[in-house]
Amino acid sequence: MGEKANTTERALRIMKVLKGKSLTGLTNKELSNAIQDSAVNTSRAIAFLVKEGFVTQLETGRYALSVQMLQIATAHAMEIQSANDRIAQLQQQVQAGSFN
Repeated sequence: MGEKANTTERALRIMKVLKGKSLTGLTNKELSNAIQDSAVNTSRAIAFLVKEGFVTQLETGRYALSVQMLQIATAHAMEIQSANDRIAQLQQQVQAGSFN
């Protein structure tokens, strides 16, 4: 990794690694290996993410992205869909020659 990661960078890396692991989660050791950082630093970053509601600890003790992250992703997807719908509507109006 070369340079030391700050807490924010570490937290973002953890969130990226947890993508697609919502059902199984990852252990602190697996996360620290994946982000190439110490277990202590990884634990601190995980604690921060849990406190802020972005990560949850599963019954197995593993960590996964939280429901709050799913809500953020869903809201983003809905916003993008709305924008795509509006663009499609404008394209139809332009093609029909009825743009007002």
